[in-house]
Amino acid sequence: MGNLADDTRWLDALDQAALVARGEVTPLELVDAAIERIEAGNDAINAVVMKWYDHARERAAGVLPDGPFRGVPFLLKDLFAFLPGTQLTNGSRLFGRFDCTFESTLVARLRAAGLVVFGKTAAPELGVNVTTEPVLHGPTRNPWDPTRSAGGSSGGAAVAVAAGILPMAHGGDGGGSIRIPASACGLVGLKPSRARNPIGPVVGEAWNGLVAGHVLSRSVRDTALALDATAGPEPGDPYACPPIAGSFAAAAGRDPQPLRIGFVTSLPGGSPVEGACIAATEAAARKLQDLGHHLEELMLPLDAQRLRRTMETIVAVNLARDLDFWAETLGRPADHTAVETCTWLLAGRGRRVRATEYGRAITTLHQTSRQLGQVFGRHDLILTPTLGTLPPPLGLLDQNMDDLDRFLELNATFIPFTPLYNMTGCPAISLPLEQSPDGMPIGVMLGAALGREDLLLAVAGQLERAHPWFDRVPPERAA
Repeated sequence: MGNLADDTRWLDALDQAALVARGEVTPLELVDAAIERIEAGNDAINAVVMKWYDHARERAAGVLPDGPFRGVPFLLKDLFAFLPGTQLTNGSRLFGRFDCTFESTLVARLRAAGLVVFGKTAAPELGVNVTTEPVLHGPTRNPWDPTRSAGGSSGGAAVAVAAGILPMAHGGDGGGSIRIPASACGLVGLKPSRARNPIGPVVGEAWNGLVAGHVLSRSVRDTALALDATAGPEPGDPYACPPIAGSFAAAAGRDPQPLRIGFVTSLPGGSPVEGACIAATEAAARKLQDLGHHLEELMLPLDAQRLRRTMETIVAVNLARDLDFWAETLGRPADHTAVETCTWLLAGRGRRVRATEYGRAITTLHQTSRQLGQVFGRHDLILTPTLGTLPPPLGLLDQNMDDLDRFLELNATFIPFTPLYNMTGCPAISLPLEQSPDGMPIGVMLGAALGREDLLLAVAGQLERAHPWFDRVPPERAA
């Protein structure tokens, strides 16, 4: 090999692990190569906000678990991802650098797969924005166009992978936060079914079950094998997810039988969708038809405005509770001097929600799950744009603006489709199938019934083999 940092830059996680397994490189050499890439490129993109180089080098030089990703460098999202001996900020001045005293179950399973954690990636304050531009760390820049948003809330993770710092990174998804940046940065982003991956050991759910954790990657096989490594219940789970027969990796490697796929480009009462996003979804529909699937235009029996109000109510109430909890835990006020303006205003709105209003929001979640379940009784998958617009310019989705209603409207315009799968618990995946005329990635999203990640991954793998995206990399200006 020549320069290892260059030679391994665009390899996926399984290819990097194979180098270790064959004895061609050591885990420490892979970690050092990733560190070299951070030091060379992170200033331009601001993806990595915490660096744990000594910790990672010590772990890589020791005996690692003999998992499928043994020796592969890995980054955690700086949002409630706990690992003893490290810190988190949750993208907020409120936390400073909070010392972690326990390990998140999902983090433990990822490390048991052999991954070597060497830092944390940027996230917006407390995950309540669809871009990654927190006051604490500054804007994370899209490697495809540094003037545009990378999406959020797993924006730092997406940028680190898209820029070739590492092949796969941890993310979390409460309203699209894996799929949004995956689309904006040209990656594979799967939100698993509710309860497929653990969220403990301390909490049973986040945002009333809306949040799911997983990874962002460049290949379908990495996403699938990571799910094999992390999926499964833990004691005390409030929800259950149907098991699948076989493995997710096996599903991703085989072509499915012809499927019935509903094709959707708008929601009743929703914001207009940008033409480039519609065109990308239409192109994806043609690709799926060419692979033998049956595509049918579909209008979902849902009210976009009702869904939006429900989502905002649940997030606001949970945010108010979280700020109160952390103010007590940290021993300092969680007021407008410690958090960004829209964070403070949204929490204030949450404190004013009546119990009956909150109860109606939960009822709407359940009704929406029933409605979507009926749709999946007639269709195997649903195809939509991932996003409603191309990535907006940095600064537009400002969480520190003083107009909460405008902030929420801008967020809703950008993500008309992704929250549906958080509200229902169903899995969905964004795939980097298309690009805009000026070269920006455009993701398309496939959703499936609860527990059917195997079906999503089978179609994703089929599309990846028929229309490879692996050789698409950002221009060097951002990396």
